[in-house]
Amino acid sequence: MLTNAQLIQVQEAAPEEGLSLLASWFPGAVSFSSSLGQEDQVITDMIFRNDIPVEVFTIDTGRLFNETYELLEKTNARYQKNMTVYFPDAVHVESYVKEHGINAFYGSADLRKSCCHIRKVIPLNRALEGVKVWVTGLRAEQSGNRNNMPVIEWNEEKQLYKYNPLLKWSFEEMISYLGKYSVPYNVLHDRGFISIGCAPCTRAIEPGEEARAGRWWWETSQKECGLHQTVVK
Repeated sequence: MLTNAQLIQVQEAAPEEGLSLLASWFPGAVSFSSSLGQEDQVITDMIFRNDIPVEVFTIDTGRLFNETYELLEKTNARYQKNMTVYFPDAVHVESYVKEHGINAFYGSADLRKSCCHIRKVIPLNRALEGVKVWVTGLRAEQSGNRNNMPVIEWNEEKQLYKYNPLLKWSFEEMISYLGKYSVPYNVLHDRGFISIGCAPCTRAIEPGEEARAGRWWWETSQKECGLHQTVVK
């Protein structure tokens, strides 16, 4: 467990320093989950460019945009390092599709959440086995329900620390970083796609809409898939 002094040190540290501190305190047990969004590409660059010993992994749901797969390949080539890729259990996917249909998530919020659970949450659980610090690319500006998240917190249920190094960053700071270090990013961002997930569940946003309005746009929900709420095995 981290001391109060260590927690304060991480909270006040720049992202690169915070990542390095946690990697030194929990060797081999710090992992970063990337969805290959702009925030995640910033953190990936920090880790790979500075050779910080943090595992970088992503989840291939099987329904991603081709542009996302292209970015994954481009990122691996750029840094000459490979992200670990986790996949959903084929048996779970087959059972869901057989019972509900290939695009059943449009039918109800429960069916959508069930699909997210199978394709995202269960693979995430596997990826976090044995991990002591889970690094994410969350920013408070992304949605209202992220405003009160701390930079680092202990989750009793998951038995790990969750570290959000870019939580207080503005959109402008993130874009500036991408340009400064020529970080590759998803070309869909230039077409109005701000928050990018699975292809059937993501659209470009309209002027004035919040960043996550393009996710599950047919629902009136908090625009979360369950990854950052609770981990259920």
